[in-house]
Amino acid sequence: MKRVAVLVSGGGTNLQALLESERRGENPNGKIELVVASKPGVYALERADNFGVESAVVSRRDYADSAAFDAALLDTLQKHSIDVVVLAGFLSVLGEKVIAAYRNKIINVHPSLIPSFCGPGFYGLRVHEAALARGVKLTGATVHLVNEECDGGPILLQKAVAVEPGDTPETLQKRVMVEAEWQLLPKALAMVCSDEV
Repeated sequence: MKRVAVLVSGGGTNLQALLESERRGENPNGKIELVVASKPGVYALERADNFGVESAVVSRRDYADSAAFDAALLDTLQKHSIDVVVLAGFLSVLGEKVIAAYRNKIINVHPSLIPSFCGPGFYGLRVHEAALARGVKLTGATVHLVNEECDGGPILLQKAVAVEPGDTPETLQKRVMVEAEWQLLPKALAMVCSDEV
């Protein structure tokens, strides 16, 4: 049974999808044992508590530099014997030491069809604003393995989502979450936990 940590920075809607998927028995080879938030007080921590999952806060601003932050994050993960890490809207960039310690065991969900609208600076509503500005007819979500290149790791799963007339960044974001992110992320986690990847 793989021990999973989910890293979050906000409301935790993807975390909720993962927890509900686990409760339905869709990840028989993994269990979410830890939720790590990048700041205190985020709603994702309440979601973790509602499911009886231990949580921790490791905030970048509490450390002098990124190396110290990475060391603290890695220490937190290792103290909980974590095997697999899920980035679910985690806005802090992972350093080389964390990535090396969990090579091919860190997955991230990105709200576009990579390689479109990805890389440094593309997160949250910014992705959907860019998609709408470009006038694409299809967008979607991608789950990929994390490596040292921002949004550059091998793609595990993708799903297209239609852009509708009159969409705003907010309506598009919601549709991408419901139709793609919340479906793909639990599937990809199950794949990693069962060593299919």
